[in-house]
Amino acid sequence: MTRTASDVAALVEGARAGRPRAVARLITLIENGSPQLREVLRALAPDTGRAIVIGLTGSPGVGKSTTTTALVSALRERGERVGVLAVDPSSPFTGGALLGDRIRMQQHTLDPEVFIRSMATRGHLGGLAAAAPQALRVFDAAGCGVVVVETVGVGQSEVEIAGLADVTLVLVAPGMGDGIQAAKAGILEVGDVFVVNKADRDGAQAVVRDLRNMVAMADRAATEWKPPVLTTVASRGEGTDALLGAIDRFVEHARADGNWQRRRTARAAREVEAIALGELRSRFRVDGHAGLASLAEAVRDGRLDPYSASDELVAQLGEP
Repeated sequence: MTRTASDVAALVEGARAGRPRAVARLITLIENGSPQLREVLRALAPDTGRAIVIGLTGSPGVGKSTTTTALVSALRERGERVGVLAVDPSSPFTGGALLGDRIRMQQHTLDPEVFIRSMATRGHLGGLAAAAPQALRVFDAAGCGVVVVETVGVGQSEVEIAGLADVTLVLVAPGMGDGIQAAKAGILEVGDVFVVNKADRDGAQAVVRDLRNMVAMADRAATEWKPPVLTTVASRGEGTDALLGAIDRFVEHARADGNWQRRRTARAAREVEAIALGELRSRFRVDGHAGLASLAEAVRDGRLDPYSASDELVAQLGEP
């Protein structure tokens, strides 16, 4: 359903006031690619850029949702308003998603200072949903001091969270793979803080040792941040305070050495680029379909090379 300008304005004001229903409806508009999306983001822009975004990633079973719940509890004890964006994979068969992370965070669902939103990937790769960057802007405008993003976390390549979060937590657990495999995994190259969860299990200290060796082998300048390796038992809340302390230290360090602004500039650049590419794809489908088909035939028959065809297609899209 297309909303009127007054409806959108009311939702934006409701989000600024921290009303959960307005926040939820704005994120739904974003997920659905509403025609009012530009209007919404234009209105929210002055109220963004303040929230600290914490990203959690790791393989299934390491306790991402439990760790998120523990972090939210600790942040609420500090008096923070918290947003949670939990991304779940979409079924390749039905297109649906279980959105089970919200089920695991039941203890926070009645807290008016905690906004929890589950979001399906809808086929987007990298462990996140395509609408995630804009959804974070809604949480930010709603006054969330911290937003926790929990990725799908299905393997070694779900590293997109590092480009979205201010601080990235990589969770591992005993029995989830040996340390050498961990060192090769791309996902471990993006961590600002490493967390060995379920540290009460056998083998936890071996995982800690392997991770610390991996961190020690990395080539870093003396002034660069050295990712700590912490242990937690998130189901009992153990180690959460130390984890928050490490996050605080990273934020302080990043702000002091200029990395904070560099990361945020790069994040904004990726968001702008993604929107621009999305607009181009849309124009391909709407305006350039016939031209694309004829160019594809020319490439198929060897009458044109693909680079020349691409140049011609871009030129066609640029014509009034």
